[in-house]
Amino acid sequence: MNPQAKLIFISSLLLGTTIVISSNHWITAWAGLEINTLAILPLISKSHHPRAIEAATKYFLTQATASALLLFSSMTNAWHTGQWDITQMTHPTSCLILTSALAMKLGLVPFHFWFPEVLQGSPLITGLLLSTAMKLPPITLLYMTAQSLNPTVLTGMAILSAALGGWMGLNQTQVRKILAFSSISHLGWMAIVLVYNPKLTLLNFYLYTLMTSAIFLTLNSTNTTKLSTLMTSWTKAPALSAMLMLTLLSLAGLPPLTGFLPKWLIIQELTKQEMTPAATIIALLSLLGLFFYLRLAYCATITLPPHSTNHMKQWHTNKPVPSSIAILTVLSTTLLPLSPMISPTI
Repeated sequence: MNPQAKLIFISSLLLGTTIVISSNHWITAWAGLEINTLAILPLISKSHHPRAIEAATKYFLTQATASALLLFSSMTNAWHTGQWDITQMTHPTSCLILTSALAMKLGLVPFHFWFPEVLQGSPLITGLLLSTAMKLPPITLLYMTAQSLNPTVLTGMAILSAALGGWMGLNQTQVRKILAFSSISHLGWMAIVLVYNPKLTLLNFYLYTLMTSAIFLTLNSTNTTKLSTLMTSWTKAPALSAMLMLTLLSLAGLPPLTGFLPKWLIIQELTKQEMTPAATIIALLSLLGLFFYLRLAYCATITLPPHSTNHMKQWHTNKPVPSSIAILTVLSTTLLPLSPMISPTI
């Protein structure tokens, strides 16, 4: 892709995200979301492969539907209350339509079907943008309207997301699809606590972004997209593979790694809100995710493929690890001791 074109698309992404985050009127928020959608489409389809074109088409159709629903919900609310302010979303039907629209934007169950397909058809760096940066504007809108949303609907969607994200990731062999189902599962954790403590949702999103960025950049540097290539990538960069294993376990939420922090705080908050059954269910469902993270970690470092003679070993490279990956992987595994500093502010 032409560097100037890429610069325009990345700038448009930043502009769209900034407009959504800083707006307090529904029309400007909608315009920001549309700029974001249009800017990411060329980045998805830049390889001109039929699967990439299919992914871009699916992404465009789902995001256009979600934007139309968002506009419809804000117009319905304005019609009933005379308010276009984002924080003044008070009409119950509007809130329900808004929840559906933002769930579709994010890929929450039951609007998740597009996300694994789109991620599978995208390059790894575009996949990283789809999993992290493109989720920030809808999560910001959820944060701003949190006090108006229906807790029962969100809890139901969250538990279903954690269940399906874990369940459907079990038999995948494509790394991008596994990371897509991982994203759906993590969105469940964010959604369940949104009404009770929106700051915890944001903390979970920031830490999820940190860990996912580390994983996508590592996979991009070793050029890995399937489990079979992940199995032989350890010969190329052993230290990087070892850190990838730790980052994957952190994403699974194992103590004493960074990923344990949001899960611990969310379960604590749910227990305070007398939602112990929901906390127990979502904690048990995270074991499904743990299984496929362990499978990825096992493939990354601990195993050779059974038919190793048929696999070309990759040459060991003495190329230094990029500093961005080094910083992200260290942060993804060592931030748990900061929890006493974070807990009082949440």
